[in-house]
Amino acid sequence: MRSYRRKWGIIILFLSDLVILFFIAVLAVFIRTFLPSIISGFPALSIKINYSWWFFPIWISILTYEGAYTRKFSFWDEVRMLWKVTLFSTLTILAVFFLGKMGNIVSRTVIVIIGLLSIFIFPLLRIAVKHGLVKLGITTSNTLILGANDTGRLALNALLKEKNLGYRVIGFVDDLMKMKKRYFEGIKVHGHMECVERYLKNGDVQDIVIALPQFDKEQLSHLVNRLQHKATSILYFPDFSGMVVMGTELRHFFQDQAFALEIKNNLAQPLNYYTKRLFDYVLGFVFFILLIIPIGIISLLIRLTSKGPAILKQERIGKNSKSFICYKFRTMYHDADERLEVILANDPEAKKEWETYWKLKDDPRITAFGMFLRRTSFDEIPQILNILKGEMSLVGPRPYVPREWDWLKEYSETINCVQPGITGLWQVSGRSDSSHEQRLTLDAWYVRNWNLWLDVVILIKTIYAVIKKEGAR
Repeated sequence: MRSYRRKWGIIILFLSDLVILFFIAVLAVFIRTFLPSIISGFPALSIKINYSWWFFPIWISILTYEGAYTRKFSFWDEVRMLWKVTLFSTLTILAVFFLGKMGNIVSRTVIVIIGLLSIFIFPLLRIAVKHGLVKLGITTSNTLILGANDTGRLALNALLKEKNLGYRVIGFVDDLMKMKKRYFEGIKVHGHMECVERYLKNGDVQDIVIALPQFDKEQLSHLVNRLQHKATSILYFPDFSGMVVMGTELRHFFQDQAFALEIKNNLAQPLNYYTKRLFDYVLGFVFFILLIIPIGIISLLIRLTSKGPAILKQERIGKNSKSFICYKFRTMYHDADERLEVILANDPEAKKEWETYWKLKDDPRITAFGMFLRRTSFDEIPQILNILKGEMSLVGPRPYVPREWDWLKEYSETINCVQPGITGLWQVSGRSDSSHEQRLTLDAWYVRNWNLWLDVVILIKTIYAVIKKEGAR
């Protein structure tokens, strides 16, 4: 029954893609029609939309090739897939346009506008449709987790957080003789691992999650071989986390029937590193031009509302553990260090909080205007100068201060192999609500897993976090 629902889900998704693409094409033609009234000298559109019917087979073909109707994608993987489809579809259409010499029947401007609109509209609408199908239960898949333990809890939380994947956990399977309760995380636990096949059939299960760290390789191999053809897919959760996942590939050795995980050091590739630096310089220069006037206005307001300089120069630890001068708008009173000593000496709870987070939740040293700058993250705008000087990156580890060196030493070799960033993984994963140890762990994970898409995702999530003021203090 559920397999039929999934087939209908694919059909609905396919039709919705056509509707979305048609909507984007009509919107592009509408924008192109009004361009001559906005831009002086721009030629009027004399080409009809019906000549562009062949755009749609190209888009759908590339969507199909990228697994848009057959694979499960997490939210950000889906966005990346759709952006990739947008790029290749636009380039393919432009190639056909030039090779076919279609200047008299197809508008190049319309093609480009469709591509630009698709970057924003296509992911927004398509993911909304997928979420609707998941809520209606059309594209969900019944999932059984083998292992009611800590690894099983990790698997459950991971699946529940990624609603875009459509997994619907209907039960756990474990040995009830060792279990004190028949429910785990509010979900029923079924006993007797040897009865898994019966549970799969009775529960109309499509996907299986194996979370059994106690199984040795022979038990695991036997279990996977036994269940492989009785489910659509099997997910295996190993009993470890925190290792490199982005850029990791599975290598097959057919003659020996073996496989290995190839873990790449992405930043060791010169092309990757220089791509990241070019990304920083280009966006940094654009932001600098756009923010020159706001920087002047904010500097003036800081000087008018409290004593002291508008921009602070602070020593920070940079790439290869070399110190550099980091620029920030001043958000505290000029005698903040003296005030901190008094607070820590007289308030044990504040001292404990400072030792854990290196920050105070309600810090009396912050000025009223400084609080506004922190909540909006505007205090970090001057660090664009550090980017243009090559000392910082848009995205990277936190720029640690020298007094934190004793905490940083264990992670120094990993974290300090790149420039620190204005924003980073720790900021979009809790920001000021993260403990010092958590920040170090997240920064190290970012460096080990770096790729350009990860930077793009963090930048988007930073904008979202700033708008919602999540954890910013």
